Amino acid sequence: MLHGPRWRLLIIGGAELGLYLAQIALTLDYAVTVCEPREEYAAGWELGGVALSVEMPDDLVLAFGCDERTAVVAVTHDPKLDDLALMEALRLPCHYVGALGSAATTMKRKARLAEHFGLTPAQLDKLHGPVGLVIGSRTPAEIAVSIAADLIASRSACNREGAHGEERSCRT
Repeated sequence: MLHGPRWRLLIIGGAELGLYLAQIALTLDYAVTVCEPREEYAAGWELGGVALSVEMPDDLVLAFGCDERTAVVAVTHDPKLDDLALMEALRLPCHYVGALGSAATTMKRKARLAEHFGLTPAQLDKLHGPVGLVIGSRTPAEIAVSIAADLIASRSACNREGAHGEERSCRT
């Protein structure tokens, strides 16, 4: 039984990892949208129950109406696309914002987002990167499972009530 608005997941990137993550997220009852402006990936996209957008990631994030029940995960591994989504999502009240990449890549990404897009340290602290739980994942399917597990942990933290019955913030 659903109480309140539905949890939503915006995946930036419709290649293999995006497909696996979308499939898993559907089973977790997320409303899933995939943003894939690259024609070579968008052309062959077919997954029932998932909306596909070919808009640029920053435009879609702004139009998406991100709130505390929205997660944005960038998995293109292309800084030109991922950074566009992240620069907007990190300014919004999303409960989860994550990006694919190593710890070194994440450090470089945060430096770029601060230098070129003016994100603050507090905004950059919201970034889950490397995205997903550390479970030793290597394949796209395993990485999707680790991301989904982190989304579950984040969503569960949002659903817990505070000590006095007040609702907790959904941002982690």
